[in-house]
Amino acid sequence: MNLRQKAGQMIMVFLTSSQFVIENELGGVLITGKHLRSVDSYMERMNHIDSNIKIPLLVATDQEGGLVNRLSSYSDHWRNTPSAREMRYMDSVKIRKISTKIGQTLKSIKINMNLAPVLDPSKDHRGSNSFMEEGRRSWGNDTSNAYKVRVFVNGMRDNGIICVSKHFPGYDSWTNSDSQIAISASPKETIDKNISFFRTLSKDIPVTMMSSVHFLRISSRPAVFDANIVKMARRGFPDMVTLTDDIWGTSLRTWASGKTQISPRKAYPDKDFKRLVTALIDAGNDMLMISYTSKAKDMLDIMMELSEKNSKYKRRIEESAARILKLKYKMGLLK
Repeated sequence: MNLRQKAGQMIMVFLTSSQFVIENELGGVLITGKHLRSVDSYMERMNHIDSNIKIPLLVATDQEGGLVNRLSSYSDHWRNTPSAREMRYMDSVKIRKISTKIGQTLKSIKINMNLAPVLDPSKDHRGSNSFMEEGRRSWGNDTSNAYKVRVFVNGMRDNGIICVSKHFPGYDSWTNSDSQIAISASPKETIDKNISFFRTLSKDIPVTMMSSVHFLRISSRPAVFDANIVKMARRGFPDMVTLTDDIWGTSLRTWASGKTQISPRKAYPDKDFKRLVTALIDAGNDMLMISYTSKAKDMLDIMMELSEKNSKYKRRIEESAARILKLKYKMGLLK
């Protein structure tokens, strides 16, 4: 593989054109309910990719259950899939039955990565219900439910689906970090407690999604841009793949621009986009997810330009590509 091909492994895009994914040799695609409402068209695109791409894709979706339930677009059968908050009160046998059926269904539609479970705390640092708890997305406030999360994860894994823990080091802000810069004033002790949930399940979950929240007490920037926090996510687990949330989210682009507010429309200065991509790579993120698919080519160009000017970026690309390819090998995607 040449360096550009390795850089391509670091990009996950919202699936649009199958040919774009093939030509740019990207590492992954994001699938939403929009795709699954037209499943025949979606499967046609996936079959085309499978037949023409050299390295199989990570094919991801958010199937948490409850309010974040992509399979409900695929079939009404899945409309009432229980949320994480509901599952954490179930016994292990029932959780295993649910996760096995979900895993089987995801596999049948060529999805091999579930952007779940949510390990963010159910309480904020003041003891009030957190943003994720109010959305019924949290698996709990400490490690006491770790064995139930493990059952959920194993039901997926036994059907070829790997899970992604999110959002490290534990989303406890009341602001939607997709649309504006979210701030957390949690003390370090609380953040360490929230991290323990991720640590407990690190052997079971090989990918961690980084939070876009700015944790004021431990960093001067949002977590996904902080190299020390990204290092925390893989501490003791050097093969852990770190994944960003959508980097086209307004909050991350706002931070990269140095402004307090930007237009959410697609017009965004090239220099700011380069600053955004560079900061994410500098922080040590392995895979960058973006919903604005055509920008993936710009991302590749930026990474190549950076690597030509400074060898540290070549090393960064090599390191991240190695983790992603090793993950794909362990999943059985690479022979």
